[in-house]
Amino acid sequence: MSAAAHVPPPDGVDRVDRVDRVINGPTPKHAQLREILRRSVERELPPGSPIPSERELAQRYGVSRLTVRSAIGKLVEEGLLARVRGKGTFTAARRMELQLYLMSFTDDMRRRGLTPTTEVVSTSLEVPPVTSAHALGLTEGVAAHRLVRLRRADGVPLAVERGWYHAGRTPGLLDLDLTRSLYAQLADAYDLRPDQAYQTVWAESADRETARLLGMRTGTPLLVFRRVSSAGGEPVEDMTSWYRGDHYQVTMQLDRNTPDSGHQPHHGGTRR
Repeated sequence: MSAAAHVPPPDGVDRVDRVDRVINGPTPKHAQLREILRRSVERELPPGSPIPSERELAQRYGVSRLTVRSAIGKLVEEGLLARVRGKGTFTAARRMELQLYLMSFTDDMRRRGLTPTTEVVSTSLEVPPVTSAHALGLTEGVAAHRLVRLRRADGVPLAVERGWYHAGRTPGLLDLDLTRSLYAQLADAYDLRPDQAYQTVWAESADRETARLLGMRTGTPLLVFRRVSSAGGEPVEDMTSWYRGDHYQVTMQLDRNTPDSGHQPHHGGTRR
């Protein structure tokens, strides 16, 4: 990191060095430094800003690099900072709201002013697990389309999607340009427009393959969404998406109405 990359104080570095000091006392030095950095990140630095190197911070605050590493590590765990291999440490991007309505990733990213891209990781025609077969209304032993894709926005990997699709309703699906919006393809090629879905959300640690695709460490927290979508009352898609927990959050509006006591299908909580 260049010496020009500083945590900027409100009225200059000299003032911050006078006000924000790490001193000997009952509070551990790494905790003091962590709060100094937290104030700068939360009040002064825009998302994606570089912070000084460990060496610079150690010199500035008169502490060891181990103390600096401990302070930064805690802020990384909290999602305020993000390490980029070979480049340094940056203030984390603000989390995007994951909208709980039926919209394609492509349309959602474009609505946010971002450029979506899709990498097709794998495709196949195979017999799905029992839970997916049941969700799609398939009898035992009937094959479905299997599609795994990596979704990016402005070049940043955000989500891994692993989905099953009803082959009888989407013949030739795997021969289409699957780097495009899948919902647009379903509408154009099959006149299928998903209009209803059941979605389940849970948290999960990234396994090795998902972490590799997202450029993260194994065990990193992820938000997982399993969506079973129907078009005209017929199930078409059973897709599970693993979203980066450092880029997304979910907000819901709650009220005191009594939930519908009718039957709700159990579509979530099952890996792939």
